[in-house]
Amino acid sequence: MMTSAAFDLSTYLKDRRARVDAALRDALPAPGDDDPGALKEGMRYAVLQGGKRMRPMVTIAACEAVGGAADDALPPSCAVEMIHAYSLVHDDLPAMDNDLERRGLPTVHVKFGQANAILVGDALLTHAFTVLASGLPGARAAAAIGRLSHHAGIFGMVGGQALDLVYGQDIRDLEVLERVHALKTGGLYAASGAMGAIAGGADSAGAERLERWGLCFGIAFQHADDVLDDDQIALRPQALARVDALVRECDDIAAAYGDRAAALRALSAWVAQRAHAAAAGDKAAD
Repeated sequence: MMTSAAFDLSTYLKDRRARVDAALRDALPAPGDDDPGALKEGMRYAVLQGGKRMRPMVTIAACEAVGGAADDALPPSCAVEMIHAYSLVHDDLPAMDNDLERRGLPTVHVKFGQANAILVGDALLTHAFTVLASGLPGARAAAAIGRLSHHAGIFGMVGGQALDLVYGQDIRDLEVLERVHALKTGGLYAASGAMGAIAGGADSAGAERLERWGLCFGIAFQHADDVLDDDQIALRPQALARVDALVRECDDIAAAYGDRAAALRALSAWVAQRAHAAAAGDKAAD
């Protein structure tokens, strides 16, 4: 069996990110004369300014694990990245985090205005489902839409953002913290795992297994982000222990897929290394 140590994750991510970036450029509306409020330009600005594309990476890796090809997973990969981008546009608004820069550039509301930023986010959310519905065969599209809409809304990302606003950055209870992480961050990763499996032809049980993989990965990912950002310091030791437990669960799920899950195993190893390196003070390795 291929191990994560023998798997070149850097090369894998470079190739898959290039495919996703090209697909996103094709899937997003092209700005032109018919662009009221420069919304199409704003959509492209919000999505195409870089980023790790980790949710699409999970989508593709899950698709490959069940025997599908990377290209099969591009429609759901684009959809989940558009929804992630919309969430950032709205999170950056003055009513939320009031961030003025993202990735070294002005945030969407700074560049295009607050009202237009709200509409850019709305447009990305709705366009994501257009891309997903038109990019997969009927039954697979319906199943993927069901999982993405569930995890993007009140039972996932939006619900998690509401909890985050309530509790803030000094949570002292690990169970509460993981509830926030499971919804706000884990939700889209769970959708990514499920949609990748669906795009690759998995049955409902297979989609549920990789949905769980995505949820565990997403919670571990957010714990690592907390360490990198010096958030939730009171729960640092417990959070690191949870990263290890969550990664073990990811690897237990991936084991059923043999060599086809090499990317999944490499991703889970990466998130564990990311968390522990940051806790040791090596934050430049992110």
